[in-house]
Amino acid sequence: METKNLICICCPLGCSLSVTLKNGEVTAVSGNSCPRGADYGRREATHPTRTVTSTVRVTGGTLPVVSVKTSADIPKAKIGSVIEAIRRLSVPAPVHIGDVLLKNAAGTQADIVATKNIEVSEHA
Repeated sequence: METKNLICICCPLGCSLSVTLKNGEVTAVSGNSCPRGADYGRREATHPTRTVTSTVRVTGGTLPVVSVKTSADIPKAKIGSVIEAIRRLSVPAPVHIGDVLLKNAAGTQADIVATKNIEVSEHA
């Protein structure tokens, strides 16, 4: 048996979770104050995922970069590949909140989405 100790991030309580695994399968979760904590512990112990936030270069805009995030959580092991795909990306202004700047980033089924408006520069 293996035990993983985690801090739940589902709400501000930050419950200390203890997840027990046997042969890679979760057998018990304790320390959670609500069902969301138990769900989080199960997912985090077996298939951890994250939302990625970053910036993408913008050409001809009022700012040189736009803030972005993944449209869904991605497998933690794919973070490096997604960051590399974002690093290579450059988009022309204007950019609007919600614009999909890259579909299916690194094969994760998650899109890279703008989280800020960037207008066209008068000096571009």
